[in-house]
This record gives sequence, structure tokens and C-alpha cells, in this order.
Amino acid sequence: MWAMLIKEFQQLRRDHRTAALLVMQPLMLLIVFGYAASFDVDEIRAVVGGPAAELAAQRLPGEVSVVSTDAAAGRAEIEDAIRNGEAVLGLVAAQPPVALIDGSDLFAARALQRALPSEVRQEILFNPELATPPIMVPGLIGLIMLFVGGIATSLGVVRERESGTLEQLAVMPLRPWDVFFGKLGPYLAIAAFDTVVVVLTGLWLFDVPFNGSVWWFSLGALLFLFTALGLGVLISTVSRTQAQAIQLAILTLVPQVLLSGLIFPLDALATAIRPIAYAMPLTWFVQIARATMLRGSDISALVQPLGMLTLIGTCIVVLAVLRFRRDLMPQRGRAA
Repeated sequence: MWAMLIKEFQQLRRDHRTAALLVMQPLMLLIVFGYAASFDVDEIRAVVGGPAAELAAQRLPGEVSVVSTDAAAGRAEIEDAIRNGEAVLGLVAAQPPVALIDGSDLFAARALQRALPSEVRQEILFNPELATPPIMVPGLIGLIMLFVGGIATSLGVVRERESGTLEQLAVMPLRPWDVFFGKLGPYLAIAAFDTVVVVLTGLWLFDVPFNGSVWWFSLGALLFLFTALGLGVLISTVSRTQAQAIQLAILTLVPQVLLSGLIFPLDALATAIRPIAYAMPLTWFVQIARATMLRGSDISALVQPLGMLTLIGTCIVVLAVLRFRRDLMPQRGRAA
């Protein structure tokens, strides 16, 4: 028995990836759930319009942060500001005052319902019932895309390494870019088909609205899919077996689920954790999906998330290609 115990400990010590997963994953979950994540929103952005905008802004609760006041702004301008993600609360300083609340930000909307004075008439926009499915489904679409694109691609590439197919690609007159994008093509097509099915199912089964541009949503979905596939290839380049690929995929998937705004609101994350959240592609796709599907935002609200998703995706794909090229070159050297 002691010999078997020593053997297993030695094997675990040599398997650095498994050891890292066993140590880092519980620690990460503890930090996120115990320190970083919270359902309590401490800062809520607001815009105030109307002749008495300045006075009305001063009477708002302490957790409300006024980003702009405009005495000439009416209800239409305030609604546009909320639709484009500039604020969660829009206060029309009239008689009686009207609070327009962004229902696509579920936790902030519920906090505002409790915090606003009783004399302020409240109206919930984009999700009047404050239902959970319209908030969760757009994010779950991204999660499914990440799962299908990332894990399926990493397993497919590692499977070829285990079966020796990668050595056959090495002797072919193909550039690393050709091999990389050639391998991504089928997975991209399958993941895109899955995305369409999931979106249509979410709209039909859960009555999730789609108020924005299909084209802008499709562009965001395509960028995110490409990023997820690149992440899958990147995982495959540091994995030698399918078990290792699954472990690393889980290690990259869990933080994105917890820190992307899918479950916990970004404004409720600890300040030190937010840069990590903003470096994750799922964070930006969740913003794109909710903005286009629920709020019907125009391009001015999508420039930042689309740009950040493009930047993150480009970095991941370039790194994946470089590592894939490094793996392919030794195979060609041995084949020569």
C-alpha cells in the first residue's frame, strides 16, 4: 500500500497541470465567492433631465452616481441614454418625477426599486417584469458558444496529436496559418450552427425579446466564436492528452462564468478583480448580447465591447498560431 501511495504522489508531482488544477481551482472559487463576487450593487449610474435636474440629482440615494444632468433633456433623450448603456437609472425631473430603470440590469433595478423615494413614479424598461430568463439567456448563449468552440476544438486538435495525424500534416507543403485556419473552419461552422439554434430556442422557449440589430449581434457572435476557437487551439498546444485539455478548458471556463457579469453584476465585483473580468472575452459578449437583444442599442453603445472583443480575440489567435507553429515545426524537422 505504501508503495502505491508513493507512486501516486510521484505521478501527481510530475503532472504539473493536474496539480495546478487541484490547488488553483479551489483557491480561485474561494476568492471569487468569498471576496470578489456579490449581488449587492453599490454604485448605480444615473442621468437626470428636466428643468429641476440639478435639484433632483441631489436628492437621489447615496448608491446612485449621477453621470450627467441636462435641464433641456426630456424623456426621449433619457431613454436613449439608458438604451445605449450610459446609465441604469434615468430620472425625469417633472411633476411627479419619473424614474426610468433599465430592467436588463436585474440587480441594480431591484436595488433601485427599494431605494427610490415613494413619491417617484417608477417605470421598468426593456424587462418590465424583471424576469430572470431575458437576463440569463443572452449570457448563456455566449457560455454555450465558449463551451462548444473552446472544448471541442481543443479536444479535436489533441486527438490528432495522440493519433499521429499531426505528424502527417507536418510533411505536407502547408504553412502554419493554413493548417490553423483549415482546422478551425469545420468547428466554426458547427459552432455557428449551434449558436443560431440556441438563439432561436431562447427566443421561442423563454420569450426573450430581440429588440436590436441582428447584424451587430451576428458580428459580435462571430468575433466571439473566433476567439473561443482560438482559445481552444491555444489550450491544445499546451496539452498532450485529452484529459489535460479538459482540465485546462475547465480552468479557463469557470472564471469567465463567475466574472463575466453572467451571474454576478460587474459593478458588484471588487475593484481589484474587475481588470481580470475585463480581460475575458465572455464579459464583452455578454454586454453585446444584452445590449442588442434586450435594449436594442445602436452602434455607439457597441463600439467598446466590439473593439475589446476584437483586441482580445486577435491576441489569443496570434498566440495560438505562434504556439501551433512551434509545435508543427519540430514535427517537420523529424519528418525531414
